Amino acid sequence: MKNHFQHLKHDLPASLVVFFVAIPLCLGIALASGAPLFSGLIAGIIGGIVVGVLSGSNIGVSGPAAGLAAIVLSAIATLGSFEVFLTAVVLGGVIQVIFGLLKAGVIGYYFPSSVIKGMLTGIGIIIILKQIPHFFGYDSDPEGDWSFLQIDGENTFSAIWSAFDNISLGATIIGVIAMVILITWSNYLSKKGKFFNLVQGPLVAVVAGIIYYVATSGSEKFGISTEHLVSVPVPDNFDSFIGQFSFPDFSAINNPEIWVLAFTIALVASLETLLCVEATDKLDPHKNVTPTNRELLAQGAGNILSGMIGGLPITQVIVRSSANIQSGGRTKMSAIIHGFLLLISVILIPKLLNKIPLSVLAAILFVVGYKLAKPSLFKKMYNLGWQQFIPFIVTIVGIVFIDLLYGIALGLAVGIAVILIKSYQNSHFLHMEGEKNSDGKIKMTLAEEVTFFNKGAILKELDSLPRDSYLELDVRKTRYLDYDIIEILDDFAVKAKERNIDIKLISERGIVENPPSYIEFFKLHKKTSFTHA
Repeated sequence: MKNHFQHLKHDLPASLVVFFVAIPLCLGIALASGAPLFSGLIAGIIGGIVVGVLSGSNIGVSGPAAGLAAIVLSAIATLGSFEVFLTAVVLGGVIQVIFGLLKAGVIGYYFPSSVIKGMLTGIGIIIILKQIPHFFGYDSDPEGDWSFLQIDGENTFSAIWSAFDNISLGATIIGVIAMVILITWSNYLSKKGKFFNLVQGPLVAVVAGIIYYVATSGSEKFGISTEHLVSVPVPDNFDSFIGQFSFPDFSAINNPEIWVLAFTIALVASLETLLCVEATDKLDPHKNVTPTNRELLAQGAGNILSGMIGGLPITQVIVRSSANIQSGGRTKMSAIIHGFLLLISVILIPKLLNKIPLSVLAAILFVVGYKLAKPSLFKKMYNLGWQQFIPFIVTIVGIVFIDLLYGIALGLAVGIAVILIKSYQNSHFLHMEGEKNSDGKIKMTLAEEVTFFNKGAILKELDSLPRDSYLELDVRKTRYLDYDIIEILDDFAVKAKERNIDIKLISERGIVENPPSYIEFFKLHKKTSFTHA
């Protein structure tokens, strides 16, 4: 824990940004799920504090899952009681714990890099598209509804069109001001001194939004009406605060529908979490590897507790996790502090939170979305070849025009088709060997054909290398090396420097000590031994 506190100067500002992103999402997902608003906040608090403490992820942030909103909405209506639904959440958490004990976390390694990058980019695009109406003060669809077909009867693009016919001048003005603050802070002021790094632009934008709301509250033209503000439940006293908690009705535990729903929640929540873990590890500048089985155990424990006190199902979520990474979060303290901020704020300052314009939070999410979906990434993926580009694009299109899970499933299907084609062209079984020589060097030999199906094994081998060791990586026999594996090696080069691990790459072209970029090395020599997938 000592190492976590050493990075508080990074984690505390990041936790504030995650906090501001989390508030509307917790409330919006609860609204989209047909559940009490407070249930979303409970899930956010537990996701931050409990899952944050138990998780092995340094930068992942957990909270209520947008991908489960449709399932929750249908389940509450079918079961006829939110308390009965909570029973399924608790049981779903128990099933997740069993998944973790059975080491099912390895599933996350079998998603190709192109699909994960497509997921991140697709989420970035959908964040931007979904926030456009909120930016202009058109809030008919709740935050956190990421599906193309919205619960208000519109779709992503018709909602944008409707927003232009229903512009709220006050909300738009402060949204533009917030955007100017964020861009100026990020591109200019952050380079001017420590103060501008400690105090994050999103905090300044939120304060400006509150000041604007208070200053214009009497203006019919420039003021912001309450439906365009954050809407945290405000209890009259401590008893009414406690009254917001709900408890599961275990008398319905014999109902088969409860168990079907519990398994569905466990399966979908686990899948979303594992995908998010894979994505956040890829975004992490320090290239930490999250223990996936421990993550399932942490998520299961979080869902058990969330269900016990009236919260929505929890997963690790990419929007909050990416906001954490982009804001400089280094350790799990960022996620934990954001959970405490949620808890303290809903108890002590709910009225102040309810003065934050949604358009300001939309501006913050615009920045998060843009950083996930930078145009340069499309060019990079195109240059890597059709085997990477097609699954990437299919995943994006599926996420934008259907929803997250369908988009990932489509991208994965195309990725598997690509692998089958390459396997047909290169009919060799893959294998990997690791052995320790008598002189203390560790030797790893890659087989003739290595695809993304080997990601889990290779990640495990590399992550288990001791500090101050020496690795010989022999690729002389390798004819086909999937780009996912090259990217893992490239990421490990960063980790190797931090752990003082020397690497000797042995290829048909000779020996290279500590190559600075495996991607560039294999790209340079692909005409001799390697093919990009």
